[in-house]
Amino acid sequence: MNSLKIIFLMLALMVVFMGVGYLVGGRAGMILAFMLACVMNFVTYWFSDKMVLRMYRAREITEADHPRFYRVVKRVTTQAMIPMPKVYIVPSKAPNAFATGRNFEHAAVAVTEGLLGLLNEDELEGVIGHEIAHIMNKDMLIGTIAATFAGAIGILASIARWGAIFGGYGRSDGNRGGGIGLLVAAIVAPLVAMVIQMAISRQREYKADSQGGRITGKPAALASALGKLHRAPIRMNLDRQPATANLMIINPLSGKGMSSLFSTHPPVEKRIEKLKELAKELPYQQGYAGI
Repeated sequence: MNSLKIIFLMLALMVVFMGVGYLVGGRAGMILAFMLACVMNFVTYWFSDKMVLRMYRAREITEADHPRFYRVVKRVTTQAMIPMPKVYIVPSKAPNAFATGRNFEHAAVAVTEGLLGLLNEDELEGVIGHEIAHIMNKDMLIGTIAATFAGAIGILASIARWGAIFGGYGRSDGNRGGGIGLLVAAIVAPLVAMVIQMAISRQREYKADSQGGRITGKPAALASALGKLHRAPIRMNLDRQPATANLMIINPLSGKGMSSLFSTHPPVEKRIEKLKELAKELPYQQGYAGI
């Protein structure tokens, strides 16, 4: 089913991308956007793990580098009965985590230095369970594709905005709307991209919470971890690059303005509430009888 979702996502964002290209540059712009979209799909599918990890300057570690973190990842993947992913630490004090990679063989789990310092081992295990659930569902590939296209659409929208200010880019293909068409590209297209991201990402987070809680048997520990991450005063500085926010376990944005209206994450309070309900349903709840 997730393979169909990936195909649908690629096609939907490609259509938006081509539409913006047409409004910015007419038929030539649409053709160029189509070619760029094909290249982006190829590059994102095959190299998404390396792109994201490099973006956050993540460092791959071994068990000798950080025994506690590595041990937790190994334990959770054993419980999930999947291959051990590569393990990374991101040099940031902002507590957060993400998974990336197109399949089990190219999967990676990364957490920040801030998260490792903030959570105890049970809470860390809950977070890793959440990320392992994303890997099992191929959610990280979906999220990376959405982030890549959203960022590219944002760039085209900026071009369209300047085009509208300076009166367009020429008189050919006049039926595409002129200045009004450029304004549509500048304003509507990024909103459509964000809505697609939001619709996909919110359901992914609920599912990964539930599945991760069942894998580890510690949904209450994950709920406790989410509470700590949500209350942490430090956030990743991504307000100028919101396209990558959907990859994180907790929304890294400031929560101000448009970023809160079109958040790719469901409210933390609802996630915690669902995890508490799951903790009551499990026949055996390891650790964390409550929060």
